[in-house]
Amino acid sequence: MDVDEAVQSICDSTASLTEGCRLPVRMTGTNDWPLAEIISIKDLDESKNVYYVHYVDFNKRLDEWVTEEYLDTRKVQFPRKDGLTTGQNTGVTTPKRVIPVGERSRPASPVLPPVEIVNGSAVLAAALNKKISRKRKATSTENEDSQDVPTTPTPAQTTPQPRQSGSMVTHHDDVVTRMKNVQLIELGRHRIKPWYFAPYPQELCQMPCIYICEFCLKYRKSRKCLERHIKKCNLRHPPGNEIYRKSTISFFEIDGRKNKSYAQNLCLLAKLFLDHKTLYYDTDPFLFYVMTEYDSRGFHIVGYFSKEKESTEDYNVACILTMPPYQRKGYGKLLIEFSYELSKFEGKTGSPEKPLSDLGLLSYRSYWAQTILEILLIAKPTGDNDKPQITINEICELTSIKKEDVISTLQILNLINYYKGQYIVCINKETIDQHKKAMEKRKIRIDSKCLHWTPKDWSKRSKC
Repeated sequence: MDVDEAVQSICDSTASLTEGCRLPVRMTGTNDWPLAEIISIKDLDESKNVYYVHYVDFNKRLDEWVTEEYLDTRKVQFPRKDGLTTGQNTGVTTPKRVIPVGERSRPASPVLPPVEIVNGSAVLAAALNKKISRKRKATSTENEDSQDVPTTPTPAQTTPQPRQSGSMVTHHDDVVTRMKNVQLIELGRHRIKPWYFAPYPQELCQMPCIYICEFCLKYRKSRKCLERHIKKCNLRHPPGNEIYRKSTISFFEIDGRKNKSYAQNLCLLAKLFLDHKTLYYDTDPFLFYVMTEYDSRGFHIVGYFSKEKESTEDYNVACILTMPPYQRKGYGKLLIEFSYELSKFEGKTGSPEKPLSDLGLLSYRSYWAQTILEILLIAKPTGDNDKPQITINEICELTSIKKEDVISTLQILNLINYYKGQYIVCINKETIDQHKKAMEKRKIRIDSKCLHWTPKDWSKRSKC
């Protein structure tokens, strides 16, 4: 028996699988078998294990626990001492094992019923799965609000993060933060399946569901505890000032210093759905703009974005999130539009803090394209010119979109052409038709007349 045969014979048993192994795994709810890496192995009983897997080249929100039936153990890549896996980046592929006549090969994994994804399943199914290359952020800290459950502080909790000028720092994953630690959350009338790790207290993470007050965002271990809390909670909307209201949509401005408890709980909740950002122990340097939808029970959180009070890089958004039950309904673009409306009131151009998540990048590119095309299409000829003329700087002034974002959007749309020694913008009929269809779908827009807000000069304030 040669070396390749020996390796392949081991692959026929799950007993030899270890953390770091890569093999084809059937993705829940599909018939696809993408390559996946085993992150963790847990014993269910003496005869059965479950495996936490990350699908290589797919977003981490699709990571999941699977049983042996989902694994194709005939094609395993074992981790090597140099950090690679067998057959990875070596230029040599392991030959397939020749199965002798009469020897029974391992049957294909059976098709199992899909696991129900609670709220946001459409988002997960339609999401862009390819990972965006991004810098990782530092381990975040958990808020120190008193809860019903006594908690054991994690190292991140006991060591407060230093105050930073931005909302992100370099971060390296460990096994714990790579795995989803919360099964379900209940927020108002929605039960939501989280996408990523968030540093909730370990005692709560062991519960089948974490119950969160939809108005103050404090978390409890059971519905009974939440019901007791609701009787005492006087909030029916986010704390802070309501600065915008049109129909049932409102925006509240929350100061991270004045409402620290709410801000920390909001960041903790958002971390369940944002992998590329982390929480800060200190929320003082940030403002939070929470979008809500009103009904007879109160103002229900739809999404939010945060921004630095003073940004040296002209960022008008630090983190931005639409809650999964409200995604794919136009609320994401409404949040983005509102952030630029604030920039217009400030008389500045702005840009979101990088890196953006894959869904965030798609939303921003779509918003930039629609907004810039809207400006170009309403431009009219001036003077003796038979064609409209507009400069990049004028587009920036009208939209408050930063110059770099305007230029990159025009390039992505292939609208910039070099003609007779100058750059011109050419828009064909197909682009115009696509734009009109997209704008017809944007039924909810920000009305600047409904925004009652005065920008503050935080640099002149000794205490922010």
